[in-house]
Amino acid sequence: MSGTELSRRQAWVAAARPQTLPAAAAPVIVGVGLAIHDGVAAVAPAVAAFVGAALIQIGTNFANDYYDAIQGADTDDREGFTRVTQAGLIEPGQVKAAMYLTFGAAVVVGSYLVYVGGVPILVIGLLSVISGIAYTGGPYPLGYHGLGDLFVFVFFGVIAVAGTYYVQAAAVLAAPLATTIPPGTITLEAVVASLPIAAISTNILVVNNIRDKAEDETTGKHTLAVRFGYGFSRAEYIGLLAVAYIVPIWLWLAADFSLGVLLPLVTLPVAIRVAETVRTETSGAVLNPALETTGKLLAGYALLFGVGLAI
Repeated sequence: MSGTELSRRQAWVAAARPQTLPAAAAPVIVGVGLAIHDGVAAVAPAVAAFVGAALIQIGTNFANDYYDAIQGADTDDREGFTRVTQAGLIEPGQVKAAMYLTFGAAVVVGSYLVYVGGVPILVIGLLSVISGIAYTGGPYPLGYHGLGDLFVFVFFGVIAVAGTYYVQAAAVLAAPLATTIPPGTITLEAVVASLPIAAISTNILVVNNIRDKAEDETTGKHTLAVRFGYGFSRAEYIGLLAVAYIVPIWLWLAADFSLGVLLPLVTLPVAIRVAETVRTETSGAVLNPALETTGKLLAGYALLFGVGLAI
């Protein structure tokens, strides 16, 4: 293996951004935990949900790398992790092709989930793929108009958790290829349990946008940090953390879950420390570690929450 081959492989890994995969795994873990609690867990749909979510996450990463470069949002002054298109490590056309191939693979995996969950999953799957491209591509890129936070909250949080629960419940409770949502396959608890994952997943983007605010202002990327300033984004980060830590308490007090559902509160000291960093810092040198810590917080919270829901 030559150095050139090694560097190219590393470039593809950088483009795929495997460090973001906790955002794909977290909702599946929580959806499975709740399904175990409710007696509707099903292995094959849960595995397919994770594979599909991971492919959509990677496809979205390729799309961000490609579209941010060709639209000039990524520059040499960027403080974040390496973007391979902008850095000239991989040809733009190849990154674009990888994006479509990855989303195509997600559609293939999703075909099984459509068989299990019917038309609702078909609609959700198509919207997820379209939104993954539209996040930074198309005529109205969501991330360039302050809609990125909402996109992540909805698709990588609410829909991902509730959808994971739904395909398992549908496999147990309903016939294949349903045209509507079968009774018992979506519950209030599934939606509420999705909110912490939605909140912390969104906070990964919030840190990213605080770090990149100065560059985004010069390149025309109107994130919420650019539109409303550091103060707004810092308050958003802290507010979303509050949502994440209130939900387990609500489930314990109001929804008849056991004390185990409070396990995610163990991660609260980590959340407080990283929130203090986000509240006071703007440089990439400090916020890049905070970004990674928020991703680890998501993974740890999801694992504890999934276990707590299951028991």
